[in-house]
Amino acid sequence: MSTTKMNSLQAVNSALHQALGEDEKVIVLGEDVGDREGGGVTGATKGLSDKYGDLRVRSTPISEQAIIGAGIGAAMAGYKPVAEIMLMNFTTVAMDMIFNHAAKLRFMSGGQTSVPLTIRTLTGAGWQTAGQHADHLEGWFAHAAGMKVVCPSNPADYKGLLLSCIQDPDPCLFIESAGSLFVPMDVPDDQGPIPLGKANVAIQGKDVTIVTWSAQTVRAKAAIAELDKLGISAELVDLRTVSPWDRDTVLASAEKTGRVLVAHEAVRDFGPGAEISATIQEELFGKLKKPVRRLGAPKCPVPFAKVLEDAFIVQPDAMVAAVVDLMS
Repeated sequence: MSTTKMNSLQAVNSALHQALGEDEKVIVLGEDVGDREGGGVTGATKGLSDKYGDLRVRSTPISEQAIIGAGIGAAMAGYKPVAEIMLMNFTTVAMDMIFNHAAKLRFMSGGQTSVPLTIRTLTGAGWQTAGQHADHLEGWFAHAAGMKVVCPSNPADYKGLLLSCIQDPDPCLFIESAGSLFVPMDVPDDQGPIPLGKANVAIQGKDVTIVTWSAQTVRAKAAIAELDKLGISAELVDLRTVSPWDRDTVLASAEKTGRVLVAHEAVRDFGPGAEISATIQEELFGKLKKPVRRLGAPKCPVPFAKVLEDAFIVQPDAMVAAVVDLMS
């Protein structure tokens, strides 16, 4: 099998090139996405406007409402827009557009109007971008009926899941997390769409299940390497899609191991881990060896100071300690 080594940003670029080349209805819009403006703040859209033209790859004014509004309108008119909101915190500026229009128009029109809009956005702690630029807000969007929330953790998934989002008839939020952007891997040259709502059992194990997604998957792999030295066999379930989430895969793994840790970079209080934990305990009550454990960030804005930012993130050593406690 022919492969190309790439990081996640390069995988996004590859997916966009493929989607634009395969379907003339795919368009890209957002701040600085055009090549005259540098091909995006991270370079993820570099080369697209030069190849496909400024009409299909459009740099926009600094207006999140305009970007999402134009994307919704284009989607209703038959296009497949990929709208970039530079940072996830800035989705709040367009929250009415996303929640009350994109997510609900299929319902409000009695199924007559679909909104095949993909919203790409970047977030995550680790770059010292502080409280207004680094929040993981997937729980907000997972709470909205009518939206899919996608959180890849590696380059192959970035490409395959983004291709699926673009093809999906409903709005998808595609979250690019800082801690997963620069971990390279060999991606198959024929990498196609990866189904939404299907988790990946990234590491097989028998003693405990770790459920996570996005950049926390990278940290979980580091934790599992340490657990292996302690003689603990951990199974890693990478959700990939937070909404809809793959209940069947998670429950099957949880029933097999009897112990579960759910960890995410988002704030722990009222986070997606609470929904997952509650479902596991409702469905497997009496079959678990220990209550489900949750790890998440403290309920505070993302700190700027590096030492505080590192403490804010759920680090591998915290995951190791939680698993050791589950095994006790």
